[in-house]
Amino acid sequence: MPNTKIRDALAQATAYLTAHPNEARYTDSLATAVLESGLAVTVQGPNGASVATDMPTSVGGGDGAPSPGWLLRAAQASCLATLIAMRAAQQGIELGRIEVVVDSESDDRGILGLDDSVPSGPLSSRARVRIGGNRPPADQLGAIIRWAEVHCPVQDAVSRAIPCIVEATG
Repeated sequence: MPNTKIRDALAQATAYLTAHPNEARYTDSLATAVLESGLAVTVQGPNGASVATDMPTSVGGGDGAPSPGWLLRAAQASCLATLIAMRAAQQGIELGRIEVVVDSESDDRGILGLDDSVPSGPLSSRARVRIGGNRPPADQLGAIIRWAEVHCPVQDAVSRAIPCIVEATG
C-alpha cells in the first residue's frame, strides 16, 4: 500500500502544529446516542456518520447490532492499526497487511450490578498485531508498534483506565 500521501500529510500537519502549538488542542466531535427501542441505540456523529448498537438477547437486547463493548474493542483495534500505518509511513516503510485483534476479559456481575466491587467495564484488554507480507526487521517493527501503542488515542484512553497488554504476533 503506497503511503507517500500519508507521509506527506503527516509532515504537513506536524510542521503546522509545530509552528502553531496553541491550535493543537481542540474539543472532539460529538457522538449523540439515542435509544431507539429496547436496548437498540443509534449514535450520530459528524458529517452524517452513524453507528448502531444493541445488546445481546441474554440481557434483553435484540442482538441486532454490535454491543458498545465490541465497538470499544473495534475502536482500539482500528486506532492501533491506523497509528502503525502512520508511523510506518513517517519512516518511509511500506508494510504489508496490518491486522490488529483486540480481546478483553469482563465480568458480567459488574454490568448487572450484582457485585459493586466488580468493575462494569473490561478487567483487561489485549491487542495482538500481525503484519503480513512486507515487514521490516523485528526490532524496527517492534519500535513501530510500541510507538503506535503510546500515541494511539483510543489505546491511551483504555490503558489509562484498565490494565492492557499489547502483543506483536505472527
